[in-house]
Amino acid sequence: MSVTETSLHGEPAASGETLDAIKTLIRNGRFDDAVVRIRGFLESGPGESDEIEALYMLAVSQRYTRQFDAALATLEVLLSKDPDYSRAWQEQGHLYLALNDSDRATRAFTRAVQRNPSLIASWKALVNLHGRAGREQDAGRARQQVSYLVQLPPELISVLNFLHEGNLYKAEHLCRAFLQRNKDHIEGMRLLAEIGIRLKVYDDAEFLLESAVEFAPDHLPARVDYLNVLIRKTRWQQAYEQASILVEREPDNPAFRSSLATTLVGLGRFEEGIALYREILEQHPAQHELYLLIGHAQKTIGDFDDAVESYRTAYHIKPDFGDAFWSLANTKTYRFTDEEIEYIRFYEQSDDISTEDRIHMCFAAGKALEDRGEFDESFDYYERGNDLKRRQSGYDPPITDRRVHAQTEICTRELFEQRNGVGAEHPDPIFIVGLPRAGSTLLEQILASHSMVDGTMELHNILGLAQRLRGRNTEETSRYPAILQELEDDYFRRFGEQYIENTRVYRAGAPFFIDKMPNNFLHIGLIRLILPNAKIIDARRNPMACCFSGFKQLFGEGQYFTYGLHEIGRYYRAYVQLMDHWDEVLPGFVLRVMHEDVVDDLEGQVRRILEFCNLHFEQSCLEYHKTERSVRTPSSEQVRQPIYRSSVEQWRNYEKHLGPLKEALGPDILARYPDR
Repeated sequence: MSVTETSLHGEPAASGETLDAIKTLIRNGRFDDAVVRIRGFLESGPGESDEIEALYMLAVSQRYTRQFDAALATLEVLLSKDPDYSRAWQEQGHLYLALNDSDRATRAFTRAVQRNPSLIASWKALVNLHGRAGREQDAGRARQQVSYLVQLPPELISVLNFLHEGNLYKAEHLCRAFLQRNKDHIEGMRLLAEIGIRLKVYDDAEFLLESAVEFAPDHLPARVDYLNVLIRKTRWQQAYEQASILVEREPDNPAFRSSLATTLVGLGRFEEGIALYREILEQHPAQHELYLLIGHAQKTIGDFDDAVESYRTAYHIKPDFGDAFWSLANTKTYRFTDEEIEYIRFYEQSDDISTEDRIHMCFAAGKALEDRGEFDESFDYYERGNDLKRRQSGYDPPITDRRVHAQTEICTRELFEQRNGVGAEHPDPIFIVGLPRAGSTLLEQILASHSMVDGTMELHNILGLAQRLRGRNTEETSRYPAILQELEDDYFRRFGEQYIENTRVYRAGAPFFIDKMPNNFLHIGLIRLILPNAKIIDARRNPMACCFSGFKQLFGEGQYFTYGLHEIGRYYRAYVQLMDHWDEVLPGFVLRVMHEDVVDDLEGQVRRILEFCNLHFEQSCLEYHKTERSVRTPSSEQVRQPIYRSSVEQWRNYEKHLGPLKEALGPDILARYPDR
C-alpha cells in the first residue's frame, strides 16, 4: 500500500488532521517521518494554500535531515506558486547559511524581511551577515529592527505576522482585543491603523493615527504613519503640515524632506517640490526612487522630455527597477530602444527580481512589443503581469455584483421623490464617471479648457463619504446604501456642504470644477441626494476597447477588477446594469458621452457637453491640447495632442486572445455596439 493510501501508524494520509499531525512530528524532531508524511499529503492533491504550507514544512524537514539540495528545490517550487511567501525566503536563507554561502543567504533573508518585517530570525541573521561583511549601516538598521521587535508584546508580534501574511481579519481581531486592554498603546494603534489601510478603511486609520500623534507628539514613526495616510487620502494641506513638523524635528532626514516635496507636488506647487527633490539628490545622489518621483511631477506638468530623462536615470541607478521602465511605457508615447527591450526581458526573467518589479517589467514589455506590432508576445507579457497582479490584489467579483444590486434595490425613484431637494444647492461640481481608460481624461481636459471650469484631480471625497456610511460592517451587513433611507434630511445638506468645503483646496477660483473619479458611478444616487444641482457625465467607450485598454494598464492603486479578462468583462456588465438603473430612476441627470463619438465629431460633442453643463461655447474647448494644466492620469500625454483615432480599434490586434472577455461581456452588451 502506498503512502498516499496510508501513513505512519495506519492513519489516513489525506485526513483533515494531516497537516497538524505533520507539525507535531516536526516539533518532536521526527523530520524523516515528516518528510514521508508530507510527500504523501502532496500526492493526495491538497488545495493551494495547504499545498504551499506543506511544501514549506517539507523544506524545513529536508534542511534538518541535511538534504540541502532537495530543500532548495522544494523552495523553488513553493516560490514559483507564491513568490511573496516570506517564510520560504527565510528558510532559503537558513539553507544558504548551512551551505556557507553568505551572499545568497543575505539576499534571501533580505527578501524575507521585505515581505514580512516581523521575521526576527531573519533580522538577527542579517545583523551577523552585514556585520561580518563590514556593512555597518545595514547591520545597524537590522539591529534597530531586532530591538523594535524584541520590545513588542507577544500579541503584537502575532498581529504583525498575521498582517504580513495577509490574514487581515485575524490580525484585526487580535489587535483590537489587545487595545481594549491597553487603550493608549501607540504601537498597537499604529498596527490597527495599518490593518485599516490594508482593508481600505482610511477614515478609521486616520483617526487612530491622529489620536496616536496627540497622545505621543514626539513619537515620530506614528507621525510618519499619519502623514502617509493623509497622502493616501490626498489630503495634501494636512499632509504638508505634518511633513513640515517632521522636517523641523529632523532637518537633514532625507525621507522627511522627500515627503515634504511629495506634499508640495500634491498641492500643485510642482516647481518647489521638484527643487526640493533635487536638493536631496545633491546629498544622496543614488536615490532611484527620487528620480522616479521627479519624473512623475514633470510628466504631470507636461515636461515630457525631462520626465523621460528622469525615468532613464532611475533605471540606470537600479537596472532592475521595474517602475522606471513601466513609467516610460505609461507615458503612452515613449518608444523603447532595442537595448531597453532586452534589458526588460533579461531582468523580468531574473531570479533576483522582486514580484513588484517583475509586474512592472511585464506591463512595460507588453507596451514596448505592442508598439512594434509583436502582438502575440506582447499579449503574453500583459497576461503574465495581470496574473501576478491579480494574485496580489485578491479581487472578489461578487462584491461588485452585491454593491450594484444594493444600489438598485435601495436607490429607487420613490427614494428620490421623497428626498427631493434635501441636499446642498451648489451647482459647482461636474462629475465625470465611468470605467478607467474610457476617455474620461479627454473629457476632463476639454471641460478644463473652459474659462468657467477648474480641472482638479481624481478626488476621493465621494468614495470616502460612501465608506463612512458603509461603516465597519461586512459587505453583506453594510449600512450603505440602506442608510440613505434612514438619515434625516439635514444630513444630506451637511454632507453636500462638507464636500464643497473639502474640495475647495483643489480649485483655482472658477465657478465650476471637475471631479473625475470613474468609480463614482456606484454612488450617483448619493451624489444626487447631497448635491442635486451637480452635473454628471458618463464617459463610455466600446466595451472591447475599454476593457482591453484597462487590462493593459497597471494602475498605481485600486482598479483591481482590471487584472483579468473575465474580471473586467464582468465588471463592465455590472457598470452598464447600474447606469441603466440611474437612467431609469433619474432621467436626464446623467449625460452619456461615447468616446468614439468624440473622436468622430469633436465639435458636435463639445457643444453637447457644454450645453448640458449650462456653459457657453468656447473655442478653447476644441483646442484642449493647448491648455496648460497638470494632468495626473495615464492619459496625460495623450490629451496634450489633437484628437486621434489610432487607439479606437487597437484591441482588434489581440482579438484572438480575447475570448474570455467576450464571454464575460455577453452578446447582449456587445450587441449594443454593433458598429464599434
